[in-house]
Amino acid sequence: MLLLIIFFVAVGFIVQNRLKSKFKKYAKEALNNGMSGAEIAQKMLEDHGIYDVKIQSVPGKLTDHYNPMDKSVNLSPEVYSGRSVSAAAVAAHEVGHAVQHAISYKWLDLRSQLVPIANLSGRIMNVVLISMFLGMSFLHLFGMNTFFYVLIAAQSVITLVTVITLPVEYDASNRALAWLTTSGTINPSEHEKAGDALKWAARTYLVAALASMTQLAYYLSFLGRD
Repeated sequence: MLLLIIFFVAVGFIVQNRLKSKFKKYAKEALNNGMSGAEIAQKMLEDHGIYDVKIQSVPGKLTDHYNPMDKSVNLSPEVYSGRSVSAAAVAAHEVGHAVQHAISYKWLDLRSQLVPIANLSGRIMNVVLISMFLGMSFLHLFGMNTFFYVLIAAQSVITLVTVITLPVEYDASNRALAWLTTSGTINPSEHEKAGDALKWAARTYLVAALASMTQLAYYLSFLGRD
């Protein structure tokens, strides 16, 4: 089981590098219509009748995200100002999340409700793991199984969020590609490239979900051991 976890970590590293390579490649592909990522995001919002979402630039690379708390589409500098296929794909994908929010897409709503619990679970897991490594005598007061029950409960929430994230991300990409095409924002050739970039982005979430499920199974395997 531990080897399987290591395997998914390695696969995740490979997929992440492949994703970076794809976005770097398509960042060099100038968009036929010359629009920037910010302009595309604005147009997609307006086409969906959404006027209460702000678009802003945030520092870093691949830091693009939609924040449902303050209704903001946050784009990295190369996406916000970029006029490339990758900029168009990422900008439209993030607006896809804004569209989900506007229509109360059930999986996004559920993920938003669970994320704070998952963040708390992550902090609890860190405390438990540090206690297990540094305070072994302390464990005897509760028993090892108690600690594994806590780890399993925390990891279960985290795993649930990673699984729920899959339909959220795939749906946002599908909405992005559909709008980019029907609105005439990209041509067929650009559609294929944008789809390729978003496909690799989605795979990072798939690997993360599989890795999380494997880690949960790993903790479950310790129950009942002496």
